[in-house]
Amino acid sequence: MNLGCDASVLLESTPGNPSEKYHVANFPTLRGFEVIDEAKAKIEAVCPNTVSCADVLAFAARDSANKVGGINYAVPAGRRDGFISRKEDANALPGFTFHAERLASEFGKRGLSVGEMVTLSGAHSIGIAHCPTFVGRLYSFNTTHAQDPSLDPSYADYLKSKCPQPSSSGDDGSQQPDVDLDFSTPHRLDNRYYIELKNHRGLLISDQTLLSSSLTSKMVLRNAHHGSKWATKFGKAMVKMGKIDVLTGSKGEIRRQCSFVN
Repeated sequence: MNLGCDASVLLESTPGNPSEKYHVANFPTLRGFEVIDEAKAKIEAVCPNTVSCADVLAFAARDSANKVGGINYAVPAGRRDGFISRKEDANALPGFTFHAERLASEFGKRGLSVGEMVTLSGAHSIGIAHCPTFVGRLYSFNTTHAQDPSLDPSYADYLKSKCPQPSSSGDDGSQQPDVDLDFSTPHRLDNRYYIELKNHRGLLISDQTLLSSSLTSKMVLRNAHHGSKWATKFGKAMVKMGKIDVLTGSKGEIRRQCSFVN
């Protein structure tokens, strides 16, 4: 969703150029880089300069969806790796405070429909978030409500037990506890994410807004009731997203190491 599917997020910083993996949208919650590096090293050992890091990343996403959700789909190959990764470019990523209409607009810029945006949001059935991404909903929501009234009160109490009221110490949140994005089945990629939205247990503003917005609420309810249909749609949406601004042919390169350009 940044420069495209060119494995730019895998690149390490270089002198004077911090890379996008260290942007607040990615760090410290985006993890598993060592898994990609290990897979790439094994591939290079038997089939050098053939499989790009962008393809390895796409295959890993498919395999992960299958392992934790039983969702399988065919992934087209042939992507090549980009040369550029800039921290500031990640400012273009959809934010955790975005409401449904803005999310739809941002996904639309990449050729993804509103329905595909809601479907892909189901990926928040797994993964974690750190306190600064949602703590504003607990203590300083707006001038009328200290706590976001769209939050289930018991869920809010649970979150407060994990994330105390912020101090002015300047902590970036990386040392604070992480919280599962999905309260009920955090290690299973399934449609429980949408059921939890119905229960007002969406962790981020960008999650709960999908139920509260008339643009997307019916889609959330359908996904909550039809898990197998959502899983099929998820696979198709992942394939489509994996084709965004890919580099092919003579564009880009096939990195020998995913963390650095050749």
